[in-house]
Amino acid sequence: MVSARNADGVYFLCGDIEWDISMPVNDIHFLALNSECRIFTWLYHREDQMKLYGFYDERRRSTFLELLKVDGVGPKGALKIMSGISQDDLEKALENEDLPRLEAVPGLGKKTAQKMLLSLKGKLVHSGKAGAVVSVYNDLVESLANMGYERRAAAEALAKAETALTESNLPAAEKEELMFKEALIYLSGS
Repeated sequence: MVSARNADGVYFLCGDIEWDISMPVNDIHFLALNSECRIFTWLYHREDQMKLYGFYDERRRSTFLELLKVDGVGPKGALKIMSGISQDDLEKALENEDLPRLEAVPGLGKKTAQKMLLSLKGKLVHSGKAGAVVSVYNDLVESLANMGYERRAAAEALAKAETALTESNLPAAEKEELMFKEALIYLSGS
């Protein structure tokens, strides 16, 4: 349960323990005081500190983790970036290589914005059909991403595979297996 909110995050009461969770400003607004909710977290652990970061959904946490892979972006920087731009705007700016839009994010300079473009283009999935597939078949997208395919391309291939299998009355497990195989075929260009 959300016991308090401030500009930097929320206090989350779980049983008799209250957690201090840092969150992007955009995510804090989704959480009402004294409401039951699910927060997707990531623990930053160093020899001198431990800090818990939270996100409204898995997509936001994935974005945060991808931002951490950019040279020069730490947890505080990633949180600041995510607070300064919406998820959709960030994805569009990366896909369209919109450097001025990224530079307009508070605290994000030209060099870091350029590094983000190089590191993240194609790795964050746009909303829409592919985004809907990611939310339903996140494990399949993850599996394809772990095989070296870009998340966006994996989600698009799964969306095509799902469309091709819409008329089939297969059990869910068989459908997922076929979707995975079809997505691999689309991604390999065969």
